[in-house]
Amino acid sequence: MKAEIINIGSELLLGQIANTNAQYISEQLAKIGIDVYYHTVIGDNKDRLLEMLKIASKRSDIIITTGGLGPTMDDLTKETIAEFLRLDMVLDKVSLDKIEHYFQKTKRDMPNKNIKQALFPKDAKILPNQFGTAPGAIIEDKNNTYIMLPGPPHELIYMFDTYVYPYLKKYSNHIIYSRVLKVCGMGESTVEEKIKDLLTEQDNPTIALLATQGEVLIRLTAKVEKNIDPGKFIYPIEHEIKKRLGDFIYGIDNQTLEEVLIKRLIEKNKTIAVAESCTGGLISNLLTNIPNASQAFIEGFITYSNEAKIKRLGVNPSTLKKWGAVSKKTAAEMAKGVLNTTNADIAIAVTGIAGPGGATSTKPVGLVYIAVGSGEQINVDECHFTGDRLRIKNLTAKTALDKARRYLNFI
Repeated sequence: MKAEIINIGSELLLGQIANTNAQYISEQLAKIGIDVYYHTVIGDNKDRLLEMLKIASKRSDIIITTGGLGPTMDDLTKETIAEFLRLDMVLDKVSLDKIEHYFQKTKRDMPNKNIKQALFPKDAKILPNQFGTAPGAIIEDKNNTYIMLPGPPHELIYMFDTYVYPYLKKYSNHIIYSRVLKVCGMGESTVEEKIKDLLTEQDNPTIALLATQGEVLIRLTAKVEKNIDPGKFIYPIEHEIKKRLGDFIYGIDNQTLEEVLIKRLIEKNKTIAVAESCTGGLISNLLTNIPNASQAFIEGFITYSNEAKIKRLGVNPSTLKKWGAVSKKTAAEMAKGVLNTTNADIAIAVTGIAGPGGATSTKPVGLVYIAVGSGEQINVDECHFTGDRLRIKNLTAKTALDKARRYLNFI
């Protein structure tokens, strides 16, 4: 079965809110083997919606709309679909009673315009709204199924999970299963080169690469009948990719670098401490976002100024004078200072130029030194990142976490 999603709302087109509804619905439909071929966003405009319905009805079995179910004049989804299907609008007394009860419960008078939300195309299946006043609806036409959902995500998700997912599940004999391998420290083109033959020969599962900030995601997707384990298709390809990329693959699906690092530190009974200059506490923040981080993360220093580097970490003033705050020598002394101060097993230290100012002819924006080590063994890498200030900070933090993860593999 083929589905498409029509998201209705001028606020989406204006970029005032992110369109998370389409993402959520697509993810859920994939679980029951329903292919989503099109996402469309249109404003609150009847003529454009009618035009879109004509197109969608010819190319998709299931048409899901989000938004446009409110009480105001520009909420036109139900009325427009009724017009397109040549159906009368009728009042649903049960829905009206629930809307009235909602206002009574919140101790407010119900405006007359909210009665509109209890009007539906004739013979529609009503989907109650647990968290608002806009019920949804399903209409089964001769060749298409139309599903109307509210725009607010918390209302949509509950309605979809409770009513729509079970309704659609019975029509599908397949599932679509995806598994994502997460790569750090290797660029997209290099990843592609190493698995080029697998990409060329792909069938089921399909293989897709996606470059994100500092990472490459490899998505493996298999479509199988309900009674077949998708792992039979996914795992052999996953094993081959892991064999080729080695420890550049740090995690699966929703795992993060900081999560993987904290978990391995705990498993190895090791501790870590951090000294940050250009990242301003970002690395420490990421680590402490992870539950049980206190079992491994001891302390974080934000030594932004030279004085702080000297006072808090014991960086030699002559090092700063000769080599500068952004230097291999300073990064190494920052890491040693953290180890001496905290007695942690591993230290991370970063110093760099995030921009847009502060650069020189020999030290451009994006120059960062990352030190990772323990005892007398401190490894310092010179990195050159591009982008704005926030991107450089994020790339520095992610790279530092990844270097600590790799270092931990060898101690």
